[in-house]
Amino acid sequence: MDSIAPPNPSSKRRLSGTEVLLLTLACGVVTANAYYIHPIISEVARSFEVDQGLIGIVPGANQIALALGVFLLLPLGDRISNRKLVTFTVAGQFLSITGMAFATDFTLFTLASTILGFFTIAPYLLPTYASKRVDPARLGAVTAMLTTGVIGGILVSRAGAGIIAETLGWRTVYYVAATFMLIVSILLPLIMDEREAGSDTEPKQSYFRLLFSMFGLIRQNPEILISGAIQGLGFGVFLAVWMGIGLHLPEMGYGVDIVGYLAAFSILNLFTTPWLGKVADNIGPYRARLIFASINFAGVCLLWPMGYNVWLLIIPIMLMTLVGPAVDITNRMTFLKLDPKIRTRLMTVYIVMMFIGGGISSSAGTAVYDAFGWSGNAVLAIVMTALLTALCAVGWVWKGRGTAGIG
Repeated sequence: MDSIAPPNPSSKRRLSGTEVLLLTLACGVVTANAYYIHPIISEVARSFEVDQGLIGIVPGANQIALALGVFLLLPLGDRISNRKLVTFTVAGQFLSITGMAFATDFTLFTLASTILGFFTIAPYLLPTYASKRVDPARLGAVTAMLTTGVIGGILVSRAGAGIIAETLGWRTVYYVAATFMLIVSILLPLIMDEREAGSDTEPKQSYFRLLFSMFGLIRQNPEILISGAIQGLGFGVFLAVWMGIGLHLPEMGYGVDIVGYLAAFSILNLFTTPWLGKVADNIGPYRARLIFASINFAGVCLLWPMGYNVWLLIIPIMLMTLVGPAVDITNRMTFLKLDPKIRTRLMTVYIVMMFIGGGISSSAGTAVYDAFGWSGNAVLAIVMTALLTALCAVGWVWKGRGTAGIG
């Protein structure tokens, strides 16, 4: 008589509240690494005696390498243990950011930053990992928690790096960041478990077949293109607007520290984003996405008239930062309920589209500002957000009607 294999506990394992919190904090730490350079870029340029035009290659190469790393590494999450892949990549981040802290040559500093970008896939792998270990009814709330960690990492890095660099020097920023990464490199392997039961015995595709399989998944799940385009536009608006603010406020007579203070106001969405994720669980991701996008559009429309007074500017910034992440959450919910075996590859398509949109928009934002000033930057953001909202409406008509509350 054939023996019956005992069930593997990991196949039914659910993340505890403490584990979700620790994963959220880890998301913040690994995300922050790419944003420390933004407020301190002039100090870094002065230290290495390079001009401001050349120093721009540091964040630029980091973002390009990040997109490449997402494309080449993230699909492996559907082939090998998420725990093993995260352990490898966060260790790479730790070594890279330590190299940035101690680099005495601009070329080495840039190389370390580029390698850092290549290994920065954990913020996009952890939501997929968590989605396999939470009840479907909690998917929105847990995804929102992890997204909150990403947001927190961006906010703290942008606001905190300038303050630390001003008082203790820019290298101290990277000493602190390397310390945080060392802690995360030790912590994540301890709290993450291996893949669900049966995965180790299933036949696995070759690496290159796995990469090319994403094109087949897109044909089978064309909706990922809409979600990816929405996020590409949303991330692009975020970068274009904040680059515009960084150029606009100094022309109004304010110091660059004011940019950090405006970003710090967004800390409120650390508390509102989990609640908005629960709203999406209740009414369904498609309907929620359209509502959030409409509110975001209203906020973007206020940038132009309110952008000439720093206090009024807080209003559109708050609206955008409160609901912008919620659009990302609902985007992810549209595909994180699909077959667990394909989620990581769908996330790869989604994130690559996000960074393509962000890269194009960041360049467009500064070019438009140079040509037309703040009004041009605001109009660009309005047009992009209108297109984003239209795509949300298309998604609602195509997939969302009749699915409220069940995704």
